[in-house]
Amino acid sequence: VQLQASGGGLVQPGGSLRLSCVASGFTLDYYALVWFRQAPGREREGVSCISSNDGSTYYADSMKGRFTISRDNAKNTVYLQMNSLKPEDTAVYYCATDFIPSCDGSTWYEEYEYDYWGQGTQVTVSS
Repeated sequence: VQLQASGGGLVQPGGSLRLSCVASGFTLDYYALVWFRQAPGREREGVSCISSNDGSTYYADSMKGRFTISRDNAKNTVYLQMNSLKPEDTAVYYCATDFIPSCDGSTWYEEYEYDYWGQGTQVTVSS
């Protein structure tokens, strides 16, 4: 069972990146998946979550309108499209799951909800 996050890099403010989280060893179709991020010196924070059953999505307030989470079940992959990036988006981005089908609307952004994590991909927004 493994989650592999990729797609990070260096981008200028206002730019875009698309992160990918590929699952191996299990079928991601059946499970919700969440993106978190952790900036230097800060706690890990929830970015977005996507459910498997109804495709419902959740976003942290600061990401609404700029980030879009989606899934491609044929590729066993969840994406995070990040637009209008700001320097404060600089962080290591992680994907995680807890093998449940739905994001919990009240707690999806809580780190303790998830036991299975990918290794993280660095996003740096700087001119």
